Amino acid sequence: MNVKLKGMVQVYTGEGKGKTTAALGQGMRAVGRGLRVKMIQYLKSTDTGELHAVKLLSPHFEILRLEKVSGFVWNMSKAEKKQLQEEILANWIHIKQWTINPDFEVLILDEILTVVENGLLELEKLQDLLKYKAENLEIIITGRVLPPQLLDIVDLVTEMKEIKHYFHQGVAARIGIEY
Repeated sequence: MNVKLKGMVQVYTGEGKGKTTAALGQGMRAVGRGLRVKMIQYLKSTDTGELHAVKLLSPHFEILRLEKVSGFVWNMSKAEKKQLQEEILANWIHIKQWTINPDFEVLILDEILTVVENGLLELEKLQDLLKYKAENLEIIITGRVLPPQLLDIVDLVTEMKEIKHYFHQGVAARIGIEY
């Protein structure tokens, strides 16, 4: 279905749990209304429930991952960070093309703000991508820290704020809930 809509830029940010979950929920809602969704997951390499669920929505919802290097970015060696940065930059050309001439209606860039925060992608590249996207493309971005320079470009910002989390009581990530 080729629905023409005014594409907005949504942001799910903050220290709390639920940014990726919110983006996935928005993607599922879009698929339910006949829109096509492409999600790029950065900095995630574990087998997660969303990978399996989205297969059931294929070809309407697709997840692509940049995962040659695994583990938390703050624990990576300089060489691992450089390898990851090269992969991100190599794929940025394709992502930029997709935003100019998309064959889908919703693009989710999961953890792109974390990529920028850790110096793996220049903020200016993300700013340009958001400014010059196709008019009917909805873009959803996630990550813990929203640079103030993006506030004038984006249309919606939701901050996830942790009030209480069972992780602090020693509860590890659980299959089907956190991953």
